[in-house]
Amino acid sequence: MARQSDAAVLATWGDTKMLVTVVCQPMAEELDYFPLRVDFEERFYAGGKIPGGFFKREGRPSDEAVLSARLIDRPMRPLFPDGYREEVHIVATVLSAERDAPPDVVAVVGASAALMVSPAPFAGPVAAVRLGIDGDQIVVHPTDEVRETGRMDIVIGGARSTVTMVEGHMWEIPDSRLVEAIEIAHKAIRDLIELQDRFAAQHTVIKRTATPPSAEAAATRAKVKDLVWARLPELKAAPSKRAREKMAETLAREAATAVGAGYPEEKRAGVAALAKASFDDVYREFARRSIL
Repeated sequence: MARQSDAAVLATWGDTKMLVTVVCQPMAEELDYFPLRVDFEERFYAGGKIPGGFFKREGRPSDEAVLSARLIDRPMRPLFPDGYREEVHIVATVLSAERDAPPDVVAVVGASAALMVSPAPFAGPVAAVRLGIDGDQIVVHPTDEVRETGRMDIVIGGARSTVTMVEGHMWEIPDSRLVEAIEIAHKAIRDLIELQDRFAAQHTVIKRTATPPSAEAAATRAKVKDLVWARLPELKAAPSKRAREKMAETLAREAATAVGAGYPEEKRAGVAALAKASFDDVYREFARRSIL
C-alpha cells in the first residue's frame, strides 16, 4: 500500500483501520525550522456515508480532524534531532471507523510505527492510550458510552521512559486519581511500544542523519549573543506581551542585519535566517537563567 511513500502502516483496532504514510525529503532551500506536517484525513466512506446535496466531495478538515493531527504531532515532534531540516509529511487516513475504537489514538501508534520504518531519524517509538472511568474503575480505551457518561476522558501519550502528553477533560477528579491514571496509561503505552519494537525489528531501514550545527552557526550565535544579551533585561521588563513581542522582533531583525553585513550579498539571506534562529535560542537561554 502507498508505494510512493517512504513508509506506510495499516493500523487496525477492531473495525477501525488507519492508513498512515510518511514521506520525507530534503528541502530545496535552507530553513531555520523543522518542517513537520501532520494531516488527519477523515473520509465519509469510513463511516458508511456518501455526501449529498451541493457538496459531493470531501470538504476541509473538521475541528476533530485538526485536533487529531495535533494529537499525533505533539508527542513526536520533540523526538527528531536538532539540525534535522528535511520536510516530513505524515498523513493518517481513516479507512473505516468503529464507535468504541476511536481512530485518533490508533493514528498515533500507526504514525510512530511508520516513522520507525522510514528513513527519518526518529527517536521513538511513542504511543497513546485513552482512559475513562467506569463506575469507580479506571479503564484503558473505554467504550463510547463510558466516555460520554464517565467523569474522565483523557488521552495520554508517551515514550518508553516518560509521559509526554496529557490531554482531555475530567470532572472533580482528585490529584491522586489522576496520578494513578497516568501510571496505568504508561504501562499500556510500554506494551504498545514493545509491539512497535518487534515490528521495526522485522525491517531493515537506512536512517538519515541530521546535520550537526556548523562552526558558522556557532559563530553566528556568539555574535548574536554579544549584540543582544545586554538588552534582554529591557525586553523582559516590557509592559505587555504585545510590546515584548514587538521588541523581540526588532532585536532579532537588528541582530540579523548586523551579522549579515559582513557577508557577501548572495549569503546574507541565509545568514539572516540563521541569526534570527540564534536570537530565539539566546532568548530561551536568557529566560531559563532568569527563571532559575
